[in-house]
Amino acid sequence: MQQDILINWSPQETRVAVIEHGAVQELHVERALERGLVGNIYLGKVARVLPGMQSAFIDIGLERAAFLHVGDLWQKPLEGEGLPAHRNGGPPRPIEKQVFEGQTLMVQVIKDPIGTKGARLSTQVSIAGRMLVFLPQDDHIGVSQKIPAGLRDELRTRVQALASAGVAGGKTGGFILRTNAEDATDAELADDIAYLRKAWARIKDAATRQPPASLLHEDLNLLQRVLRDLAGDHTQAIRIDSMEQFHALMAFGREFMPAAAGHLQHYKGERPIFDLYSVDEEIGKALGRRVDLKSGGYLVIDQTEALTTIDVNTGGYVGARNFDDTVFKTNLEAAQAIARQLRLRNLGGIVIIDFIDMAQAEHQQAVLAELRKQLARDRVKTQVGGFSALGLVEMTRKRTRESLAQLLSETCDQCQGTGRVRTVRTVAYDILREILREARQFDPKEFRIVAAPAVIEMLLDEESQHLAGLSDFIGKPISLHAESGIGPDRYDIVLL
Repeated sequence: MQQDILINWSPQETRVAVIEHGAVQELHVERALERGLVGNIYLGKVARVLPGMQSAFIDIGLERAAFLHVGDLWQKPLEGEGLPAHRNGGPPRPIEKQVFEGQTLMVQVIKDPIGTKGARLSTQVSIAGRMLVFLPQDDHIGVSQKIPAGLRDELRTRVQALASAGVAGGKTGGFILRTNAEDATDAELADDIAYLRKAWARIKDAATRQPPASLLHEDLNLLQRVLRDLAGDHTQAIRIDSMEQFHALMAFGREFMPAAAGHLQHYKGERPIFDLYSVDEEIGKALGRRVDLKSGGYLVIDQTEALTTIDVNTGGYVGARNFDDTVFKTNLEAAQAIARQLRLRNLGGIVIIDFIDMAQAEHQQAVLAELRKQLARDRVKTQVGGFSALGLVEMTRKRTRESLAQLLSETCDQCQGTGRVRTVRTVAYDILREILREARQFDPKEFRIVAAPAVIEMLLDEESQHLAGLSDFIGKPISLHAESGIGPDRYDIVLL
């Protein structure tokens, strides 16, 4: 499987497209204004200690001082005492006995500032890698609870051996194995350990040179995550259209990920880089409900808070010799398209697929096998069940970030996310009922209807007799005003 990665950079937004077999398979977007602070490490200065609240305010160079609670203070265990008391369930030492005003502390943001509240901090530093989280102040090896129990001990032993390699009697630091380390090779784990230790060495060096309230380490941006998370053995080229960012990313890659950095190229073409594979067109399609298949069939994809449903339809495809073959071939093509759409749209959680009903069991198994084969290319973990008694396939895909639709679109203020609006006639009848309701409570000289042009036209034409009858019944004149900027199912009734 050959892979190209295209990076379109601007000061406002970074966009990354992963191309496989000449088609866009993944899209990643990061906007400068939406990047949070969680994970950033600062050299903070204690501005104020509040014993009554068992907390302290720390200046980290932001507009508002950040907040550090005693429970988020890492305490170094005394010689021979093992873990600090509060790590064994006991109370922590009072904060006034641990920090003082003017003291410098290395702190990490664990919660972004919200409203008038400053960021929340911890002195327990952790650095996330592709498969591991490094805990430089600890020495234990933890394993994600989502990894099957039978693999945890084996993975823990492997990481312990890799972390100890080349460390002569010194402290190795602690590690937590993330969920996607389940199938990692020793080489991949060793690369992650090397990257994390280099990052920690750089942070410690910066802490000795930088003044208080300085940023020591920023969580990786999307450009850097391309080298860490997206580039692999199958990557042929990573092309970026910004010379400045090309040099910055090359410097980062040479220090931390030299193998991935070797694929970096500066794109100098006159055409926008995303025009090479019609990426912007694919983004537009990925925000729609319907996905057309080459055979004439199509998918309908609906994303809700609880799950995503995918309905497969034959559409105009009648090319096979009999109906069973038509259904089978459509479902096979749909299985390929579904796997791609899950990656492209980054759909996570529970996914319910309604393939077209197949009479033959071998056809069902072939479609399932094709779906699993296509999903095997997905770097995000997936699980696929069999066909249910109702002919549905249930699968799960791990949530890694917001879906493309959640990132690039918002709920329509007209339909409130239903994807539908009331018909013009329905709105006209609502207006007539509302006027009758208002006439029973108020006694204006006149009622004025402000609505969309189509609604006003309906009231003047097909519903003019009902409007005139209502005016006679309430004994008040009713005037109409068309407002082109108003939504199709919005209206206002003005009492004059």
